Formats: sequence, structure tokens, C-alpha cells
Amino acid sequence: MIFISILFGLLPSFLMVCLGGLIRKRLSVNAWQGLDRLNFEILFPALIFVAASSRPIELRDIASIGPLVWAVLTLGLAAGYLARRFGPDRFVDFAGAWQVSWRFNTAMAFVAVETLMDPPLGELAVAVGLAIPVANLFAVTALSRGGGSLMQTVAKVATNPFLLASISGVIVGLSGIQIPEVAMAPLEMLARAAIPVALISVGATMNWGALARLNRFSGIIVVTKLVLLPAFALGLGLTLGLEPAIAATLVLFAALPTASAAHVLAAGFGADRELSATLVAQTTLLAAVSLPIWITVIELVL
Repeated sequence: MIFISILFGLLPSFLMVCLGGLIRKRLSVNAWQGLDRLNFEILFPALIFVAASSRPIELRDIASIGPLVWAVLTLGLAAGYLARRFGPDRFVDFAGAWQVSWRFNTAMAFVAVETLMDPPLGELAVAVGLAIPVANLFAVTALSRGGGSLMQTVAKVATNPFLLASISGVIVGLSGIQIPEVAMAPLEMLARAAIPVALISVGATMNWGALARLNRFSGIIVVTKLVLLPAFALGLGLTLGLEPAIAATLVLFAALPTASAAHVLAAGFGADRELSATLVAQTTLLAAVSLPIWITVIELVL
């Protein structure tokens, strides 16, 4: 019964993805890329900042959540590398696919958390804010090994809008400063637009035939992201006796499909865009089943 209610809670989001698939030809490729850029530069940074700054954040939250999400990302990095022997010969092409095993879909995070009976929005904002710089650092470092300049890599990480929004939001949350309503209102309007725009764009760019292309290489990456990481997070929560809100946040974070824009970053470094886009599609489509299961586990176990 819990599973069905969670599935119905996520259904509108997956329908938005389907809508994107249906209308993809109504807009040009440049128009969809423009929407992705708008989301990347403005809408999602606004969402992350609002989520992180709208409620007080305790230093103990950072101290307790940070190492946990970093451990999840590091496991994804290590386990995903096991697919190297089955992957493409060029390392940069492998790196473009490898990042799928630890990067996460921020849009789906804020959708999925609302399906929980007691949504840990503050904890999720902290988790996302602390995970974004590390996930991006892992990804661009791996990709720069196969091509590109290390200095360019450092610059991209340091100026990442998600990173800047998450750090500034966490600082505001820690300081307890109340931002005037006249300034927050426009940010909240932008934040509300981020998720629907992102979901439609994912559907428009997704390779809907990707599931038919699962093989040993992609299977290792997908199982790492959708099964191994949330199972590890659940084990951490139970073994360490974490607070329910933090444990739920950790499992939910670990169970997310990969970032929908992973193929864009891969292409920027000259990696095989189609391979990474296929893996993005595979984790997104399969998460329609796996994510409700893990959310059900959260409700029943934690």
C-alpha cells in the first residue's frame, strides 16, 4: 500500500518526463539546449539556494551529513571503476560514462523527498549542497585525465552555479540571517519553475530505447547507482544508528538516478556523448521502479 501511494506520488513527475518525449520535436535542439542552460545557470541554483537558506542549519548537520554523502559518492566512484575493463578503449569516453555511477539528479531529489510522510527538506538541501562540489570534482577530474586542461577543470568546478548556490545557501542557513521577502519572492518563483522545466527537458533529450542496450558495462554502472549505493546508505543508517531524518535523506540521496546533464559535461571534454546519454536514460527509466522501492524501504525500516 505504501509502495502504491509513493508510486502515485512520483507518477506526475514521470508523466512530465513523458510529456517531454512527446513534444521534443516541437522545439529545436537549440531551444532545448537553451532550456537546459536556463535551468543550469538560474532556475536550479535558485531552488538549491532557497532550500538551503530558508531554514536554520546547524553545524552538527554539516558534520553528520557531509561525511556520509561523501562516502556514498566515493563508493560510486570506486565501484563504477570495476566496469573499466568492459568499457571503451579511450579513457575520456569511459570517464564520460563512469561519472554516471556517482552523480545524481537534483530535480528528482526534490520531487522524491515530497513523497515521504515527513519530508526532510532541510537535510536534503544540506546533503545536495555538500555533495555537488565533490561530485563535480570527481567528474571533471576524471574527464580531464583524458583531455582538457587541469586549470580549466578547476575553473569550471569553482564557478559551477550549483556549487555557488549551495555554498551561499548553506552560509545563510548557518548564519540565521533572514533575507527580506522582497528579495526572496523572485527566487522562490524561479525555484518553483526549476523542477517542471528540468523534467520536461529530460524527457525531450532522453534516448527512450536505451533499455534495449543494456550490457555488462552499462549493467555494472546502473547496478552501482540504483542498487549498491542505496543499499550501502541503508546499511550505514542502521549500523550507525543515525537520526531518522538523516538516514532517510542518505538513502534517498543514494537511490537517485544520475544527473540528466551528465552527457553535456562529457561532450564538453570530447567524450562519447551518446554513450553517457544512454546511461543517463537507463538509470532514469529504471529509477521509475527502483526509486519507489527504496522510498518504501525508508518508510518501513527507518
